[in-house]
This record gives sequence, structure tokens and C-alpha cells, in this order.
Amino acid sequence: MNFQEITVEIRDSVGILTLNAPSTLNALTPVMVKEIDEAIDYLAKNARAMILCGAGRGFCSGASLNPSNPLTPLPADRSQRDIGLILEKYLNPIMLKLKNLPIPWISAVRGSAAGFGASLALAGDMIVASENATFIQIFSKIGLVPDGGATHLLSRTIGRARTMELMLTGDRLSAEKALEWALINRVVADESLEEEAFNTALSLARGPTVALSLIRKAVWAAVDSTWEASLETERELQKIAGQTADFDEGVTAFVEKRAANFTGQ
Repeated sequence: MNFQEITVEIRDSVGILTLNAPSTLNALTPVMVKEIDEAIDYLAKNARAMILCGAGRGFCSGASLNPSNPLTPLPADRSQRDIGLILEKYLNPIMLKLKNLPIPWISAVRGSAAGFGASLALAGDMIVASENATFIQIFSKIGLVPDGGATHLLSRTIGRARTMELMLTGDRLSAEKALEWALINRVVADESLEEEAFNTALSLARGPTVALSLIRKAVWAAVDSTWEASLETERELQKIAGQTADFDEGVTAFVEKRAANFTGQ
């Protein structure tokens, strides 16, 4: 596949989607968003796990505010502006597509993940960050409100008080502190980021991917569910998982005391 502002490759069933506009710290443009959307669809069908990362020294600086290449033009008449259209047309569909992805995915974060870029990074099933990674709710610095589902995800992960402070102040959150707060999964040396992310994704790609997809669905549903509703969701998804060839293989391998050879079927 040929892209202008991202790159896509598949290695050992692991899809690697790289935001590739390092001169702007991978700011999201209309072209990049369209390409991300197409790449997600492609990898969902052809890979068994995915890594999302950014080229250069930053992960993603959020939506492009450059007047020469904005996600949505800003009329001079402020009463005619609707920046919410950026979310409706471009960004929210990407987040929903990632949430509903049928394969597990890893965020590999180097440098700054700011604004929507932070939401994108923190939405990963697992988040691996380099020591120099930072997560910034930059919106208050430019007179906007958080997007990409950040208010929902952060308040449920790190609590109201910490979320409120990060969003009101726009202060940087270091990788070490994000790990301490259980907002991300791992912090590694900068030079080890790609290897750690790939090995993590490869381990998932070799797993029972139907079951992993169902686990993703159950966990996301539980975020907004009651305990009783989660019990029912787990019951429904367990039926599907129990009908897979990977379940038969997993049980057989367990009984035979060997490593399972999952096929994703």
C-alpha cells in the first residue's frame, strides 16, 4: 500500500502503522487521518496484532492547527466556527475504529504525545513508552477542551482529581509518572522501544486471537457497565470463545503440558 503521511508493514503477522510526518511531530492532517483509517482496515484483515507508533522524535502532536493544512478551515467569523466538526468528521471515527479493532494493538510512544495524540496513545490495549515520553493534555493552553475520549478514559483510569489537574494545567506527564499511575504498561530505554513493542505484539499475535478480540470487547464494555452487566457480557462472549479451534488447542496443550499452537481460528 502506498501512503504519503504514514507507513504500513506486516512482519510475522504483526502490523506496524507508523505516523510519518516527523517535521510536524506527526500532526494529524486530512491526508494522514484518511490513510490511518485505510491502514486500520487493512491490518484488521491481514495482521493478528498491531503496533501504532510515530516516526522521529515524537509520537503525535495532535490535530494540525497549521492554517495551510488544517483538519478543518477556521472561518474568520468566530460565530461560524465549529471545531467540533473536526472530531465528528475525522477524529472520533478513528477512535471508534480502534476501540472495535478485532485484533489487539500496542501503542509505542517516543517523545511527546500531545492533545489528541495523547488520547490516541493512551487508547492502546497496551502502552509501551520510552523513558523520554510525555503525555500532555495541551488543550487548556490553546483555549480548547480535551478530545479523543480523554475525559472518559483518564477519569476512569487515574481518577477525577488527577485528570482534572492534568487537563486544567496542561502540564506534562512523564512516562515514569504515567507508569506509576497505571496509565501505561511499560517504560523502556529509548533505544529498546521498537524491540519491546514488537516482542509484545508478536506474543499477542501468536495467541488465540479470537479470544483476545473478545477479551478486548469485554473490557471496553465493562468500563461503562454495571458488574451484573459485565457478568452477562462475559457469558455471551464465552460461548463464542468456546466454539473456536484455538480453545480446543489450548485445552489439549494444557493437558499435554506443551506450548499451544494457536491459529486464530
